[in-house]
Amino acid sequence: MPDLVHVTYAQTGQSSQTNHFGMREMQEKAYDARDAQYLLLKAPPASGKSRALMFIALDKLVKQGLKKVIVAVPEKSIGGSFRATDLKSHGFYANWELHDNYNLCTPGNDGSKGKVQAFKSFMENDEKILICTHATLRFAFEDLAESAFDNCLLAIDEFHHVSADGDSKLGELLRLIMEKSTAHIVAMTGSYFRGDSVPVLLPEDEEKFTNVTYTYYEQLNGYTYLKSLGIGYNFYQGRYTDAIMNVLDTDKKTILHIPNVNSGESLKNKYDEVNFILDSIGVVVKVDPITGIIDLKRNTDNKILKVADLVTESGQEKTMGYLRDMTSIDDMDLIIALGMAKEGFDWPWCEYALTVGYRGSLTEIVQIIGRATRDSSNKTHAQFTNLIAQPDATNDDVRFAVNNMLKAITASLLMEQVLAPNFKFKPRFSVDDVAKPGEILVRGYKAPSSKRVKDILASDINDLKANILKDNSILAAIPGNIDPEVINKVLIKQVIEKKYPNLSIDEVEEVRQYVVMDSVMKNSEYINLKDLKKAIENDESIKKAIADNMSKEDINILIPKVVRTMYPDLSEDEASSFSKININTNQPTGSESEEQADKRFIRMAGKFINIDDIHIDLIDQVNPFQRAYEILSKSVTPKVLKVIQDVIETSRIKMTVDEALIYYPDKVKKFMKMYGREPNIKSEDFNERRMAEAILFLKELKRKNQYGNKN
Repeated sequence: MPDLVHVTYAQTGQSSQTNHFGMREMQEKAYDARDAQYLLLKAPPASGKSRALMFIALDKLVKQGLKKVIVAVPEKSIGGSFRATDLKSHGFYANWELHDNYNLCTPGNDGSKGKVQAFKSFMENDEKILICTHATLRFAFEDLAESAFDNCLLAIDEFHHVSADGDSKLGELLRLIMEKSTAHIVAMTGSYFRGDSVPVLLPEDEEKFTNVTYTYYEQLNGYTYLKSLGIGYNFYQGRYTDAIMNVLDTDKKTILHIPNVNSGESLKNKYDEVNFILDSIGVVVKVDPITGIIDLKRNTDNKILKVADLVTESGQEKTMGYLRDMTSIDDMDLIIALGMAKEGFDWPWCEYALTVGYRGSLTEIVQIIGRATRDSSNKTHAQFTNLIAQPDATNDDVRFAVNNMLKAITASLLMEQVLAPNFKFKPRFSVDDVAKPGEILVRGYKAPSSKRVKDILASDINDLKANILKDNSILAAIPGNIDPEVINKVLIKQVIEKKYPNLSIDEVEEVRQYVVMDSVMKNSEYINLKDLKKAIENDESIKKAIADNMSKEDINILIPKVVRTMYPDLSEDEASSFSKININTNQPTGSESEEQADKRFIRMAGKFINIDDIHIDLIDQVNPFQRAYEILSKSVTPKVLKVIQDVIETSRIKMTVDEALIYYPDKVKKFMKMYGREPNIKSEDFNERRMAEAILFLKELKRKNQYGNKN
């Protein structure tokens, strides 16, 4: 099945280059903001956030007068990222050093008396650096006054674990420390998205932070080896174990995440699922008693694969120890996991992340993809595939399956936005306005008028898109049954108003215009006529036609075929629109000038538009999810697509049983006899539309009765 997202990068090598302090690009960017009391660092996996924190923390200790640094991570395994590090040999003025007694990311209960006491002792002595888990921080905080954190730096890794919810102890701890102490805060995350609707910080707290954002695009475009990334999904019916070998490529270094036992995709016995997967691949030769690593002889060619089982609890610690100490590409071939091998897990040779079942958290998806996007000499392409259940109208979980499918697609849409380079939009006031490199001029666009809007557009745009794509009304728009202007001007606006309640009407409109433009432009097809012209002129069939002195009219007939070779998604009509492009045929030139041939065109709202003619009103007429719907409609059968549309329509129908029975069966049968078809739910006629709704309503009622109303 084709990828929903396929992105190619320039391999500039820039993101791995270092300055005179030994800082990579992102780390230097973060270090420039080191004087901020509250710093929020958003950067993708593998960009070097842990070392960026070391540089900032040491500056605060050595040059800014702070006394202590506390680093809190969500789980013990991530604590290794903050181990003692030699920075002086790379040009920095201090090393990252800590006493073993104050690395609390060690085996044992995070809330144990020993770890809490060690934390409290650290706060009272002269040691400078402590590493602990979020849990240990919470337990220790219960025994400490907020003022104990005066002149301390508190660094919270994987900051999306914080929540503005009143029941979040970590969130409450953070608010109290900010309110009642002089502490400095560095918050770090590779993904600021939460799986629920609760914000990470309240707006008034978030505004106190200085934001440093390093994008996924900046990171991946600056790699040396990795050239492309694909994100796709495959559907299965029945049990996922029967479909797993269709998508599992054991020639690739792979992390396979099986579904949570509480999910609809799970077979309810995770150990049996692991054994089934192993048996499908080959035969277990041995299990190393020291490391727990499985030697698996592959059925196809008897090759021995090294497999790590992180699903089975017994032996997990020794297996994780082996994985942490890997030094060679040959040390591992396949990792089978459930809740592990996500945040902070470093296996640079991983090239394929295969996940079964939709993950309810966008953060989790970003983290899983991040396992495969390390830059490594063994790969030029990284792949994420989501294997999800295909909706079946006869199944009691049809609504669940539809919901998961749509969420998987929206997650891919979000990742496409995250992975693409950012645009700079400016208003176009005159035909004489000239765009600078990287800018797009848009007529009717309202530029940001306040610092708050500028800050949102600079650092929150992906977070806002995550909120938009989680909205139920937006999910219902994916199958293409809601007018684009309603999506852009009403539904997206409502999400913005909810996320930023303090914005004025004008500010909401400024944010709305930008997020719609950015989404539409990143999902659009661009064609540079100069590049297209060059490709046409170099085509062998065109060269032969020119050599044979064929007429311009005859050559024009050949051009659409070449165009579709370059852009296979174009329709025949769209390709034909380029048939009169001027090429060097030694014939008289056509109406197109060389200047026109170098203009970029964009396919928007079903037609190609000169990028200089874009107007905000035109953009508002484009469904930002149209391409996802097109791919969805190509990926499933018409029958399954109708199931998806019916489930969404059913969820919106307000009808009683008595009203439905008035329409069905008598009125519906008369309609079908008269017109030879079923009533259309999109009909302009109210009665026809209501008859169609009655059919869907009664089908859903029958299904609920049949399956005991499980949904």
